[in-house]
Amino acid sequence: MQISKSYDIVNKALDFRALRQKIISGNLANVDTPFYRARDISFESMLVKEADKISGVKKQPAFAKTNPMHLDPVDESSSNQPEVFFRGTHTTRNDGNNVDLDVESTEMSKNSMMYNALISARKRSTMIFKSVIEASSRSQ
Repeated sequence: MQISKSYDIVNKALDFRALRQKIISGNLANVDTPFYRARDISFESMLVKEADKISGVKKQPAFAKTNPMHLDPVDESSSNQPEVFFRGTHTTRNDGNNVDLDVESTEMSKNSMMYNALISARKRSTMIFKSVIEASSRSQ
């Protein structure tokens, strides 16, 4: 049962935030691993793709096939996996590792706060639906 489209987007955002937390934890765990490169996910672009998919917005233009031998266009938004990339903005140490403990700790804190905010928003919206259902059952 679908409560609302925004509820589905919040759930996807929670999934992506949990994945980002896992990636940042991996970065912190490898702070002393030689030649390890810090990773992250493109959270915002993945969430936009999911929001477009859930809301039914199709951004890919319709292409005409002038020959039956032409290939169909590839729908890149159909991938449910977020794009993991290497962060290259940090300076690399002599051992080839570019994990910055301060940056990773800050990113983890920001991600945790956003995750908790999403949980609170989901709880509030669930309580609103619950109160509407209870009110409608009392009025009958």
